[in-house]
Amino acid sequence: MGSGKSTVGRKLSSATGLNFIDLDKYIQTREGKTVKDIFNDEGEDYFRETEHRLLKEIIEKDNFILSCGGGTPCFFYNMSMMNENGITIYLQMPVGVLHSRLLNSPDNRPLLKEIPGNKLKNYIAITLKEREKYYKMAHHTVEAITLKISSVVKLLS
Repeated sequence: MGSGKSTVGRKLSSATGLNFIDLDKYIQTREGKTVKDIFNDEGEDYFRETEHRLLKEIIEKDNFILSCGGGTPCFFYNMSMMNENGITIYLQMPVGVLHSRLLNSPDNRPLLKEIPGNKLKNYIAITLKEREKYYKMAHHTVEAITLKISSVVKLLS
């Protein structure tokens, strides 16, 4: 969350000519409501099941750049499925930078809506620690803070 996955995905799409799919936007289109509303109305379990089902649907497509939510790799067998069907990249970002980015956008992030600003950095650190075992399963790990799109394009060849 906040590492720049969607921004990097769009830039990679432009650099490679491959279609770009943002999984959260795909879910929103298919469900007819925002991720925030899905979380509020149906709960996280429903969202994760829908996310998994639609990820399986997307994986059937050929040659595309996918940006998934920060939790996507951590549920069901999503990370294994992504690894088996493409090249995966973990955009590694320091907690302090994530904190700065997320401090001003909790309304857009359902998992952050109940976290007070003074506890956000700790929440990010704990969540990242829990999730990193899944993220590190990616084929490649890149330092997102110094990311060069041209370097990432080379990882895709």
